[in-house]
Amino acid sequence: MFDTRAPQAPPFCPNPQCHFHRSDPVRWHFVRDGCFSRHRPPRVVQRYRCLHCRRRFSDQTFRTSYWLRRPELLAPVFWRLVGGSGFRQIAREFGVSPATPLTHAARLGRHCWLVHEQLRPRGPVAEPLALDSFISFELSQYHPTAFHLAAGTHSHFLYGFTDSELRRSGRMTARQRRRRAVLEARHGRPHPRAAEHAVAELLAIVAPAPQTLALHSDEHTDYPRALRRLPHLTVAHRTTSSRAARTARNPLFAINLIDLLIRHSGANHKRETIAFSKRRQSAAERLAVFLVWRNYIKSFSERARDGTPAMGLGLLVRPLTVPELLARRWFPSRVVLPEPWARYYRREVTTRRIAHCTTHRLRYAA
Repeated sequence: MFDTRAPQAPPFCPNPQCHFHRSDPVRWHFVRDGCFSRHRPPRVVQRYRCLHCRRRFSDQTFRTSYWLRRPELLAPVFWRLVGGSGFRQIAREFGVSPATPLTHAARLGRHCWLVHEQLRPRGPVAEPLALDSFISFELSQYHPTAFHLAAGTHSHFLYGFTDSELRRSGRMTARQRRRRAVLEARHGRPHPRAAEHAVAELLAIVAPAPQTLALHSDEHTDYPRALRRLPHLTVAHRTTSSRAARTARNPLFAINLIDLLIRHSGANHKRETIAFSKRRQSAAERLAVFLVWRNYIKSFSERARDGTPAMGLGLLVRPLTVPELLARRWFPSRVVLPEPWARYYRREVTTRRIAHCTTHRLRYAA
């Protein structure tokens, strides 16, 4: 059960190798083991020791600000990530290094994946789905990428996303074609069936059990091939031309609206921006923050305040607040993510032209 309250006492042993990390904590015993002081609130932090594995930890171990030097920036960075600000704009506003909002955005993205995994609906999908691919790029326009999104046509709930690399296509000059050939010879080409694999992975996460699924999409040729990879699903697939008017009567209205909000809310996806993502991994982390904000915090109508998509599905009875979202730290060893999303959590999505892409080693922070 998702609990928005900050823990008043250690709820379990934070050591993943301890027997009482995942099991019933009723028989778990710990003792207080001193305290330490720090410059920011809370000034005094209580330490503990597990009597089973003898590992030491503290109250700070269970906070989302664990091992952050500027924990007070987590909530402001969250709002600015969905408010159209770039990392350097955020850094200038708070007088910090540009690396600081990058660190906070990565922490928020990982946290939001764990929150979404606990709150997203289980069992058969209770509404038709709209499927679309949001096109952006990483590092340069020679490296386009697609984020494949699945949303409920009635609730507008964004069930999740996966990504795939694309080969640059469309109208290019002779010089641009030569440049593309040089880059592909040096760094390799994306897999021609990457989008097909990623769409199949997404639908397998959203609908893992055998069921009948109503699916709306545009006329992208990869989607029927992806559906053939999912023999456990009986899919009624209906297509709509991407040139159709994007009004509320369009079957793809839910996903078209999400595409619009992503462009509007994320500085890295605006047209002709210098705040574009240098890594697809970073774009996925920002999109995870958008997913949680859109599903659990933002009302469908800003004016009417008519509830969030999660409330429309009966997942919550009221919108989450950002302090509730950040009230406690969630552990990947206790919240098991599907493998495509676990790759995002571990920061294993690489960019071809960056030789050493930083991964997340799970040593200090969740």
